[in-house]
Amino acid sequence: QVQLVESGGGLVQAGDSLRLSCAASGRGFSDYAMGWFRQAPGKKREFVAAISWSGGYTLNADSVKGRFTISRDNAKNTVYLQMNSLKPEDTAVYYCAAVSSASDYYNAYEYDYWGQGTQVTVSS
Repeated sequence: QVQLVESGGGLVQAGDSLRLSCAASGRGFSDYAMGWFRQAPGKKREFVAAISWSGGYTLNADSVKGRFTISRDNAKNTVYLQMNSLKPEDTAVYYCAAVSSASDYYNAYEYDYWGQGTQVTVSS
């Protein structure tokens, strides 16, 4: 069992940066690949980024490539999402998620555990 708690969201202006954190508790954090998803009002939850258990492999959605970076610190049981050059269309609730094994890291249904989400609002 893994419990996930996100933090770091807030209200920023377009072009600003934010770093989201996701702290994990429970056993075996380093056994899980981690992902970030987001959901805007009235829209489906969408993939943002994922990182392998070792941190050696990452995936990013096309919409955030070159702007967002996912990383993890297994010693701190934490995964991060550094978000730069934020745009109003990045406004959403951001969720972190953990998966022990997946065939499709872009698919939210593959993930085993979810945090409660943190709101990111980007004003124009």
